[in-house]
Amino acid sequence: MENNQDHLHKAFHDNRLLVKVPQVTIFFWIIKILCTTVGETFADYLNNTLGFGLNGTTVATVIALAIALYFQFRSKTYKPVLYWLVVVLISVAGTLFTDNLTDNFNVSLFTSSIIWAILLGLTFGAWYRSEKTLSIHSIFTNKREAFYWLTILFTFALGTGVGDLIAERFDLGYGLSFFIFAGAIFAISMLWRFNIINHVFAFWAVYVVTRPLGASIGDQMAQNDPKYGGWGLGTTNTSYIFLAAILALVIYLVISKKDQIILESSQPL
Repeated sequence: MENNQDHLHKAFHDNRLLVKVPQVTIFFWIIKILCTTVGETFADYLNNTLGFGLNGTTVATVIALAIALYFQFRSKTYKPVLYWLVVVLISVAGTLFTDNLTDNFNVSLFTSSIIWAILLGLTFGAWYRSEKTLSIHSIFTNKREAFYWLTILFTFALGTGVGDLIAERFDLGYGLSFFIFAGAIFAISMLWRFNIINHVFAFWAVYVVTRPLGASIGDQMAQNDPKYGGWGLGTTNTSYIFLAAILALVIYLVISKKDQIILESSQPL
């Protein structure tokens, strides 16, 4: 009987395989932060400005996300437009899941953050137990991709809870929260730089923290709260600004192909 490793190696075509997620470059982190900002502002835009309400916005987002994921899983290669569309929708969905716990079920942000952290930890455990790796450079099977997207969903939900907890429940405001999360990312980067933590742990830790970082940016730009701060651009203008920036960068990546990962058959899986 074939083992899993033999089966994976048979998936290579001409000894090469294109991974279905992007290379982690500066473009990756910029677009990811932009997506997290949109997740915060666009959810508010649909909910309040367009009047969908929390439940209507959640239903519409989940349907759109399911459709995007369907095409993402059917795709045989990494497609920047499709991939980042899924990230944007997951960012919005993660925000809404936390908001639903808070507004519809009266779950505190502290409790919801613990819930998402536990679910994230369980997902990591199941992923590693099944695949023996958490590396994003190995995302080229449906099972690994399912673990990948589920992990990302929980990172966005967790980041939403932690971000709101620090900015609003702890009364630190959006501006100070930004510097706290930026400092956390710098600290994680230094720990990785000096080999105190490995690259996989560092990647996922930064992935979680960039969610509240992006939310702080979005709230700072969109809101005008005398207690928490903000520049008062509104969720509509802020969402359009960041969606335009995402689109411009994704078009650049489609043309340049700078973020594609191609594995050689000799590389570890």
